[in-house]
Amino acid sequence: MGALLKVKFQRTEDAGVSRAMRSYVRLRRGNKAELPPELQSDDVRFADELVRHFLEVFTEPGQVVFDPFAGFGTTLAIAEGMGRQAYGMELDEARCNFARSQIANPKNLICGDARELSRFEWPPFDFSITSPPFMNQFEHPQNPLTAYSTTDGHYGTYLRELKETYRQLDLLMKPGGLVVIEAANLKTDGGVTPLAWDIARTLGEVLRFEGEIIACWDSYGYGYEHSYCLVFSCEG
Repeated sequence: MGALLKVKFQRTEDAGVSRAMRSYVRLRRGNKAELPPELQSDDVRFADELVRHFLEVFTEPGQVVFDPFAGFGTTLAIAEGMGRQAYGMELDEARCNFARSQIANPKNLICGDARELSRFEWPPFDFSITSPPFMNQFEHPQNPLTAYSTTDGHYGTYLRELKETYRQLDLLMKPGGLVVIEAANLKTDGGVTPLAWDIARTLGEVLRFEGEIIACWDSYGYGYEHSYCLVFSCEG
């Protein structure tokens, strides 16, 4: 990835503004919405504060925000609360149903496979933010992109299918639209999986990689106290 740079990002053409961002941010983990007891053991939400921060920096009220791995609906709920139009996809039915209960426009969240994104009708997106399901390169049992419901997982296939998902997303984005993906490298007994760096490299084949912003957390996991917010721009 090389040295961290302060990058000037151009938002959508009609917004006509640009901003310089610091190469790191300090954030706190946590979510306002309380999960029901049956879902609490599977709480893998990314932080409310992260979503709010990037929506404040990169979007304006009224713009269209999309999360292809919506999970428990963090992005959609916060985006709606900030006056944005929020859309998303989530494969896991239980998560999807909970997320729909938390948002004003439940029809905007489709319970489906993000790898089939282009099969559905969407408005043009201004901005996308997500944290995709993680996978390490040393264990290949469950497949993250089937909500860990199948045992056909393979790290190389996972990266290729993420790339295909974002190739489809690029076609749905407005020209100049931005994509933020929060990911981490993963320390396990088998070694270190450079997941964030692999995602940046792989998706950089279909999107323009603009740079990384390090999120420094009060607590995190995977052997680290930080993650990477990878920023891409789209041709649309």
